[in-house]
Amino acid sequence: QVQLVESGGGLVQAGDSLRLSCAASGRTFSRYGMGWFRQAPGKEREFVAGIGWSGVTTYYGDSVKGRFTISRDSAKNTVYLQMNSLKPEDTAVYYCAARSSSSSGTYYYTGSYDYWGQGTQVTVSS
Repeated sequence: QVQLVESGGGLVQAGDSLRLSCAASGRTFSRYGMGWFRQAPGKEREFVAGIGWSGVTTYYGDSVKGRFTISRDSAKNTVYLQMNSLKPEDTAVYYCAARSSSSSGTYYYTGSYDYWGQGTQVTVSS
């Protein structure tokens, strides 16, 4: 069992930066691939970024490539999402998710993840 707690959300202006954190419980955190998703009101949950268990392989959604960076610190059981050059369209609830090594499917698919956090709100004003 893995529990995930996101933090770092808030209200910022367009062009600002923000860093989200996701703290995970469990000794096997280093064996899990991690992902960030977001969901705006009235829209489907959207893939933002993913990172493999080793931290070497990363994946990004097209809308955030070049602006967001995902990273992980296994010693701290934490995954981060550095968000730069924020835009009003980045406004959403951001969710952290974990997938076990046995999970099938791609990092881009919500169904590939076994555990989810409660989400943190990010609001970008124009």
